[in-house]
Amino acid sequence: MESPQKQKLVVVASNNIPKIKATRDGFTQMLPDSYDFRGISVDSNVSDQPFSDEETLRGATNRAQNAQAARIEADFWVGIEGGVETHNGSICSFAWIVVFGKDGKVGKARTSAYFLPERTCQLLKDGVELGHADDMVFGQTDSKNKQGSVGLLTGGVVDRAAYYTQAVILALIPFRNASLDF
Repeated sequence: MESPQKQKLVVVASNNIPKIKATRDGFTQMLPDSYDFRGISVDSNVSDQPFSDEETLRGATNRAQNAQAARIEADFWVGIEGGVETHNGSICSFAWIVVFGKDGKVGKARTSAYFLPERTCQLLKDGVELGHADDMVFGQTDSKNKQGSVGLLTGGVVDRAAYYTQAVILALIPFRNASLDF
């Protein structure tokens, strides 16, 4: 009799529901296997609202590293960090996804970006984090744990989990193509 296959443990460096869902959806589409997805609260070691591409990537990397340190027994550690940056006076939103594997491989991908409305931009410039700014502009509560900024701006056509899922898939390219060096 064959023994049941052990589930692979994937630790998401956040308890944010859309981030965990995006990780689950990305892994099951890109690397079909049996997984146990667990969220864990860890620090990004960057500002609450990263304001550059570099700081956002550093935050995602730090989250994956901190999750690895906290849950060393896992098979994969996933850091997702949302950030904003200025382009020609306007502010756009995006996120970085960093995946560490127990085999030492690292995958990284950035989401697509979208521009934010002026009222949101002003709140960001005043030091308000994007999720809170969205709640203020759209009269919502805890929108970052629901559809997020992208969901509010697209009228639900793209929610936060769907927005992250494609980048999670892209960050898994090195794991799907194990014979290639990245």
